[in-house]
Amino acid sequence: MSLNLPRCMTSGLNATGLIALILLAACAAPPPPERPAAPSSELTFDAGVDYAIDDLLVQARRLPAFSAPPGLFKKESDVPRGVIAVDPAIDGNTGQQTLASKALDSRLLQRASDKFAQFDVAAVNSTILGKAQYLLAATLTPIDAAKGTAGTFRISLSLTDIKTGFVVAQSATRVRSEGVDTTPTPFYRDSPSLTKDRVVEGQIRTAQTPTGGAADEIYMSRLPINALISEGSNRYEAGNYAEALRYYETAAGRPEGQQLRVLNGLYLANTQLGHTDEAEKAFAKIVALGLATNSLSVKFLFKPGSLDFLADPKVSGPYNTWLRLVAREVAASKTCLTIVGHTSHTGTEQFNDRLSLQRAVAIQRRIEAQAPETAGRLVSVGVGWIGVSNSRSETASRR
Repeated sequence: MSLNLPRCMTSGLNATGLIALILLAACAAPPPPERPAAPSSELTFDAGVDYAIDDLLVQARRLPAFSAPPGLFKKESDVPRGVIAVDPAIDGNTGQQTLASKALDSRLLQRASDKFAQFDVAAVNSTILGKAQYLLAATLTPIDAAKGTAGTFRISLSLTDIKTGFVVAQSATRVRSEGVDTTPTPFYRDSPSLTKDRVVEGQIRTAQTPTGGAADEIYMSRLPINALISEGSNRYEAGNYAEALRYYETAAGRPEGQQLRVLNGLYLANTQLGHTDEAEKAFAKIVALGLATNSLSVKFLFKPGSLDFLADPKVSGPYNTWLRLVAREVAASKTCLTIVGHTSHTGTEQFNDRLSLQRAVAIQRRIEAQAPETAGRLVSVGVGWIGVSNSRSETASRR
């Protein structure tokens, strides 16, 4: 179940110059090869990644940095090397990293390293980012089954000049769903709040921006924080919680570091290390940031077809604490809250609509029991199954 929060309704070039330009153009290197023909149907996952990278390379070869003029260097080792930083791919709908997006990262790094021979291609981190001239952003997006394209995904890649902020190449292709595992990675699976905030939305937009367009300004300005988040998440998923915490704390210490992924990281790492007080402080900040930005999504998972929380204590054990902190922050902020319930896709539409509303009401009553002063400021709605990644989660929003 998650919480969505809208506000309360209270309120001259001369002739010589022209000739020179024409002569220079006549001496230029031959035009790059034509872009590969678009596939007539969906590709396998690996073939789709390869196609998208190859298409990106053909476009990039129009730039001097990617295609040195013939004879300029005596041997390949003399060619100056640049750096392309690859930001972790994310699901284009949820903003989460998944097992499929991880597989996309792995093949992207290998294929791009093979194809962009004049560049060092590496996953984004604080060191690489400081040296990089270009950023490769990627999304893997499930295509709406209602439009007749069930079982397919769209891979979108963009290559952005970090200095200018312009997308110099962009490609996309469709792939079949076989072998595409959309299970969230441990960091996103364990996070108490959904993390699709303004920065994540900017990453999605940048990956899908056509060639010549401007990359999302907020996303590009937050790249140093993204690098810290990526490094922290890698360590969290490797079980190195103390090191993960160090990266999240570094990110949180910067003004632009007040992001949901950073706060989720602080909560998760502190929880794993047994730092209960610090974990609660981090969760309270998640709620406060959600209330302040009109985007609070806390995940409460239920047993299928039931109003009871999931029985696994590793999952539902913290829920009482979360509800207490949500109630406290909502009461202190004096905001209104719309609690939105969801279900899994099993069951009839009528059953799912009814169950999702009942779940929202159950959360509302728990919040009101924790903070009676919130009564009259909470509204519950049910939306049935809408295909969200955590189908038994509830979202609350400020009104």
